[in-house]
Order: sequence, then C-alpha cells, then structure tokens
Amino acid sequence: MSRYLAPSTKKQPSTTLTSWAPFGVEAIMPLGFFALSLASRSWLALVNKYVPEPYLDEVFHIPQAQTYCEGRFWDWDDKITTPPGLYLPSVAYHKFRRLSECTPSSLRSTNVLATLLTALLAAQCRHLIEVRAAERAGKQGSGSVSFNAYYTGLNIALFPVIFFFSALYYTDVLSTSVVLAAYRHHLLRVGTQLPGLVNGLWTVVMGVAALFMRQTNIFWVVVYMGGLEVAHVLRSVKPGAQVYFKLHDPPLNQSGLEDWLFCGLTIAVTALCNPVRVLRQIWPHITILALFAGFVAWNGGVVLGDKSNHIATIHLAQMLYIWPLFAFFSAPLLIPSILSAITNPSQYLQSLLSLTSKRAVLFSAPYTLLTILLSLAIVQYNTIIHPFTLADNRHYMFYIFRHTILRSPAIRLSLVAVYTAGRWLVWDQLAGTSHATTPAPPTPNTTTPEPNPKADTPEGGKPETDTLLPFLDASPTSKQASSSPPPTSTALLWLLTTALSLITAPLVEPRYFILPWVFYRLLVPAWCVSDTTFLAGSEAKGRRGWLWTVRRKVDVRLVLETVWFVGINVGTMYMFLWRGFYWRGEDGGVVDGGR
Repeated sequence: MSRYLAPSTKKQPSTTLTSWAPFGVEAIMPLGFFALSLASRSWLALVNKYVPEPYLDEVFHIPQAQTYCEGRFWDWDDKITTPPGLYLPSVAYHKFRRLSECTPSSLRSTNVLATLLTALLAAQCRHLIEVRAAERAGKQGSGSVSFNAYYTGLNIALFPVIFFFSALYYTDVLSTSVVLAAYRHHLLRVGTQLPGLVNGLWTVVMGVAALFMRQTNIFWVVVYMGGLEVAHVLRSVKPGAQVYFKLHDPPLNQSGLEDWLFCGLTIAVTALCNPVRVLRQIWPHITILALFAGFVAWNGGVVLGDKSNHIATIHLAQMLYIWPLFAFFSAPLLIPSILSAITNPSQYLQSLLSLTSKRAVLFSAPYTLLTILLSLAIVQYNTIIHPFTLADNRHYMFYIFRHTILRSPAIRLSLVAVYTAGRWLVWDQLAGTSHATTPAPPTPNTTTPEPNPKADTPEGGKPETDTLLPFLDASPTSKQASSSPPPTSTALLWLLTTALSLITAPLVEPRYFILPWVFYRLLVPAWCVSDTTFLAGSEAKGRRGWLWTVRRKVDVRLVLETVWFVGINVGTMYMFLWRGFYWRGEDGGVVDGGR
C-alpha cells in the first residue's frame, strides 16, 4: 500500500500564480486580474440596475438557490434539468460573507468570482500544457508561468459567452471553473510516473464535482481526460515493451490522415497489450463513469427535470455549426493563415491541392470533396430545429436561424461552404502557425541544431540585449514549448469529446460550445514570428524599434483577441440592456405590458 501513497520523486514545476518576481510576468499578473475583476463587477452592476428581477433561466435557478439558503435541501423544482452544483457553493459563499439573504444580486456575484477563478485556472492549465510539451521534447519545463499562458487565461475569461453569463445566475461559468480545476489536476497527474491512491481518489472527487455542475461534463472528465491519461501511460511504456506495438503519436502539424488512423489503431492495440498499466492509470475515470451510470439508472435518464424537452438525440449538424462559431470568436487567431494566403498565394494554393502534404490533409482535394458531400447529406437529412430555438427572440440563435438556415433550402445547403472554410481555418490554428516561420519542434528522437550566437548580433559584433519590456523575455525552451502543437492523440480526443458533447443535444445553444472552445483555445500554439516574416534582409536589421521588439516577444494575436472580445462584449451589453424586446400580438399591439 505504501507505494501507492508515496509521492513521486519526479520534480514538478511550480504552477502558482502568486509568486512575485520584480521584473517577471508574475509582477504584472495582479494588474490583469484587477482589470478583469473591475470589468466583471461593472457588468454585474449594470445588470443589477437594469435587470433586477430574475431573467430567463434565472427564474428557476434563483428561487431554487434561495430554497437552499433557507436550509430546505430536499425541495426541488422539477423544471430544473441540472444537478445542484451551482446552489451549494452559493450557500457556502453567503455563509462565508455572513449575508442574511440570498438576493438575485448576491447570487449573481458568485459568478464574478467564478470568472476570476476561470482565468486563474486557465492560465495554470496552459502553463502545464507548455511544461508537458517541453518534457515530450526531452527538456525540463519552465517553473514560471509564461506571458502567453497568463494572457491566454485572461482572454478565455473574456470569451463573450463566458463573460456575458458572469453577471447572471447560470451554471455555465462555475461549471467551466470546476472542469478546468479537474483538467489542471489531470495535467499534474501525467507529470508523475505513477499517481498514488490519494491522487486517484482526488481525481474521482473532482470528476464528481464536475458532474454536480452539468451532466455533460462526463465527456470531458472521462472521455477526454481519461483518454489523455491512456495516451500518456502508453507513451511512457518502456522501449522493451514497445517492440511490436509502439504508440504512433506525432505532433499535429506533422500528421496526415494515415497518421490519425494509425494513431487510433496503435492506442487500441498498445492498450490491449498493457491492460494492467492502463487500468492502474485510469481507474479513477472508470469509477466516475460507473457512478454516473448508477445515477442515470436511478434517475431514469440524464437530466433531472423537464425530461420531455431534453431528450438526447443524434444531431450531427452541431459538428458543422461549431466551425464558423469558432472562426468568428477566434478571428484574431486566424491572422497567420490569412497572411500566408496573401503573401504566398501560389504556395498556399499548392498546399490546398496537395495529395501528399501531411500538414494540408484537411485542405486536400479528395478530403475536401468527401467532407463536402458528407456535410450536404447532414444538412439535408439531419438538420434539427428545436422548438426552443424559435420560441424566444431574445437569443442570437433565433436571428441566425431565421436569416440563414430557415430562409430557404438553397441557402441552407450553400452554408456548407462556410462550414468547410471555418473548419480549415480553425484546424490550421490548432496545428500551429509557427511552422510557416520557424522549424518544427524537436522530438526526443531528433537532434536539435545548435543555436547560432550571431543570429541576433548586429554588425558591431556584440550580442544585442533588449531593455524594453524585459519581463516578456523567455528562454528558447519556453518559446518552443509555447509554440508546439498538440500531439495527434490530443487533437483527436478533443474532436471526439466535442462531438459526443454536442451531437447528443437537439438544441443549438452557444453555452454548449463553451467547453469545446475553452479546450481548443488552451491547445492553440503561440505564434512565434521570425524577424524576416514581414521584413527581409537589411530592412529587417534596420528596424529595431519598440514595435519590432513587442512583435518578437509577444504573440500579437493575444492583444487583438482582447480587443475583439471587448468589442463583442460591449455590443452584447448594449443589446441586452438598452435594446428591449416587446411581446406584441398579431395586430401589433403590446401584450401583457410587453413582457
């Protein structure tokens, strides 16, 4: 038993964001979180001023939370579909603050804290992803949080679908925080040789906590994280046990369709050849799955209440809608692909039509033709219009469906081109953009070229040091880790989990895309721009201004992403608070006071 309780001897990098360095990234972190807190609280104050009464689903959540605040934990509104994971922390929060009453305003404020927690956990998760990337390349990961990881966490919290609900009493923001906490724990688990018993029990606790928030979190804590742990343990199998069945898991930017198929095949075969090792790693996830199956059997279904309007179905069109939605929200991340098409159109077109390029597998003509035909079939035979989509004109989806999908069959089919283009762009960013400007990251089986000491040396012969924004300086290993694409197995597991979580839902709701987008955003590599990407020769050497320094040190897409999200959030605030909706009858008269 002692070997299960003993901690791993492998040194783990620190993941705290609270340490203070005079000129490090940690020094500016409080400023970012303060700005996020100020924005969230300002948004909450506006909502409380203009929408003081419960709004939409708050009509169910707020009274239920108030019931819990009164200590009546066995009273339940059968219209609520999700477990009580939102209400229990709210009660604890009010007890901690010694608030005498659970008002709509005080209950909503819990999601402001959840938004800050989401930013913190997302930054830690991105940091650990970079650490694991460095370890796969045979190097020691950095113990400090990179600027890329820190800024990514803040932008994830600013994601419009998350930020909007930070001022409303919905389950989504806190649910995201709990799932990210479970993911952080997973990333720490895969940094040890063999997690102990206590570590496994803690995995079960965090998985169950995620299920207490939303039932669909089962896909992320079991399928995604469990699958990642299987890939990790198979990747760490000693070479002597891999003579016949070695895991094939190249970086995503170096894999083609045959690599995807071979990756899945080798995972299955290698797992069958190492069943004990796999079970010792994933028994917590199997336990979570068994507990969830027991709940479904006891409850008679997945949802708690209103079961007639929440029947699981096969809705394949969800996997078409996701790509333009991701492309819209991640528009600043698409800049490298757009620049590549503009600056080298012939090379870009050649890659699109290539039959052999592994990186261009999603763009190749045969694959594109196959996916277009499949998409047309899905649109024709599996487009589902849920009654809730058309029953309420206070949702963006109401207008999107009304002006596109429901307009005519021809427009509905023509949108396949939009879905295809969105998929191209989104997947290209997941594979990484640094391949266009820098060499691919090394693997343990490749040799890293020695750095050229004259690479950043001006004509005077002395190495140049930047005194501007020194806290943005990062080691070559850290830069390489932040720009490394995910392994093929990780990308495929993300795609599988996203599909499972979406195609079972008949309703198209932006909130359902939160976790798929969050995990996608965490996996997107940083854009490392070389000095000659925009400038060539002596012109590049001659321009050493502050813009050049910032561009070289920072993924400029992060700043543009912040501006983009702020713009969307401000527009949504205006629409929500000052563009009222009125209920009118067929004669145009206001009905029931316009409510």
